[in-house]
This record gives sequence, C-alpha cells and structure tokens, in this order.
Amino acid sequence: MAIAISCHVCAQASSAASASGTVASPATQSGKAADRALRKRVLTALARAKGLRATGITVRARNGAILLEGWVPEEEQVDLATRVARGVPGVASVENALTLSTF
Repeated sequence: MAIAISCHVCAQASSAASASGTVASPATQSGKAADRALRKRVLTALARAKGLRATGITVRARNGAILLEGWVPEEEQVDLATRVARGVPGVASVENALTLSTF
C-alpha cells in the first residue's frame, strides 16, 4: 500500500522565510525535524495497520500533537486510526478530523 505525502505548506513556509531573509533558529530547526520524523513514524504505522485504508489520511505533527485529516471508507477505521497513532512512541495527543468517504 503506497501513501502519497504532500507537504506544499512546508515548502511555502520555507520559501517565505528565505525570501524575507529570516532564518530559523537551531532549536526551531530541530523541532521541525522532530515533527517530520514523528509524522513519518505515524504514517508508517497507519500504512501497516491491518484493517485500515490509510491512503486518504494526512498526518500533521507539532510538538508531539498529531492531527489526522482526510477520509476513510468505514466508521470503524476512524477509531482505529486514532488508536494506531496514539501507539506511536513520541505521540503526546491525537486529534482526529477524519471523515467518511466511499469513493
């Protein structure tokens, strides 16, 4: 199962910072790297979870807080995605904004 990862917001923020001449501090950079690593671990866990169709799920991470957005085809998968994300080391909280879709 393949998951497409889109991070156009991150690219825009990086471009905006470069254009304005501002540079992120090392602490900010390490925090962003930690968020990216956590996001990747959550995406991997979701993709490997049995009974979960994760192709419609987008994950955002910030300081250990996870936001699940997108869609799943069945109601049971909404709760399953939350449980899987909570089980990933480093996750402090999970907000689930998933919706149902049958396409």
